[in-house]
Amino acid sequence: EAFNDMAARLAANERQRRRFLADITHELRNPLAVLQSRIEAQLDGIHPRDDRHLASLLEETRRLGRLVDDLHTLALAETGRLVLRREAVAFGDLVDEAVGRHQALAEQREVSLRAALAPALPKVRADPARVGQVLDNLLANAIRHSLPGGEVVVEAAPVAGPGTGDAPMVRCRVTDAGPGFREDRLGRLFERFEPAGDSRGSGLGLSIARDLIRAHGGTIEASNDPTTGGASVTFTLPV
Repeated sequence: EAFNDMAARLAANERQRRRFLADITHELRNPLAVLQSRIEAQLDGIHPRDDRHLASLLEETRRLGRLVDDLHTLALAETGRLVLRREAVAFGDLVDEAVGRHQALAEQREVSLRAALAPALPKVRADPARVGQVLDNLLANAIRHSLPGGEVVVEAAPVAGPGTGDAPMVRCRVTDAGPGFREDRLGRLFERFEPAGDSRGSGLGLSIARDLIRAHGGTIEASNDPTTGGASVTFTLPV
C-alpha cells in the first residue's frame, strides 16, 4: 500500500509538471505572438509607428518580464538561494505603489481598485521588492477574476503576534469581487502549478507569494469572503 501510494504521488507530480510546462509554453507564446504580429504590421505599414502602438509592444514585453521574474523567484526558492534585502519600510507606501501600478489595468477591466489602510500603520522589516512582488501577484489575480463593476480592496492594519510575547505584525488582506475560489481547490491553492481559478494561468502566483511571505517570517492564507463571495488572500509580516 505504501509503495502504491508513493507511485500514485509520483504519477500525480509528473502530471502536474507536464501541465505546468504546457501552461508556461502557452503563457510565453501569447505575448511573443503578439509582439511578432504587431512589429510585422508596423514594418509592413499596416500600423503607424506611433506612441500608442509602441506602448502596446512595451506592455507585452513587461508581461514577459513578469513571467520570467516569477520563474526566477521559483527557482531561487526551490534551491534555498532566495536572498532578502530587508530594511525598515512603510508598508502603506508599498500598498499605494502597488495600487498605482495596477490602476490602469483595473480601469481597463472596469473594476474599482482602492486601498483601506489603518492610521499610523507601523513599518515592516522586509525586502520592499519582494513584498511588492507579492502584492503585484495578488492584485493581478484579483483584478483578473473580478467582474466589471466590481471592487478590489487592499486592507492593512496592525495586529498582535500569533503567540504570547511575539512581536506585532501587519496584516494585509486583498479581496476581489469575482466568483471566489472553488471549494475543492481551497486546500491546494498554494501548491506548485495549481491555478487559482479556472483560467489557464501558470499556477505560480500564490505559490511564490507563499514562499516570499514565509521567508519573511509571516503567514498567508486564502478563503472566500463570506459577505461578497469573492476571493480573499490574507498575509502577515512582522514589524
